[in-house]
Amino acid sequence: MSINWILLIIGGVFEAGFAVSLGKAQDSIGKEKWMWLASFAICVSISMFLLYRSMGGARPIPVGTAYAVWAGIGAVCSVVFGIFIFSEPVTVWRMVFLSTLIISLVGLQVVTPA
Repeated sequence: MSINWILLIIGGVFEAGFAVSLGKAQDSIGKEKWMWLASFAICVSISMFLLYRSMGGARPIPVGTAYAVWAGIGAVCSVVFGIFIFSEPVTVWRMVFLSTLIISLVGLQVVTPA
C-alpha cells in the first residue's frame, strides 16, 4: 500500500469527523456549538487536503477512484460513529449494506493501478 492510499484513508476518517462535528453542532448551543463548527472547519480542511495529496505524487490515485474511496470511507466511518455517538440503530440490513460498501472500497483499491 502506497503512502497515497494511507493519506486517502486518513482523509476519509477526517471526512467522517466533519460529519460528526455537524451532528454534534446541531445538538449544541452557545460556545459549544461554535467549538463543533470549528471542529467541522478543521476536519473538512484536513480531509480535502489529504484527498488532494493522494491524487498526486509519484504514484497518484486516479480522481474517480480517490473520490469514491474517500467518500466511502467517510460514509462507513459516519455510520459507525453514528451508532456509537448518536445511538443510531443497528439493523441487519444496515450491516449488510455497510458490508457491501466496505467490500466495494477494498475492491477499488485492489483493481486500481498505483
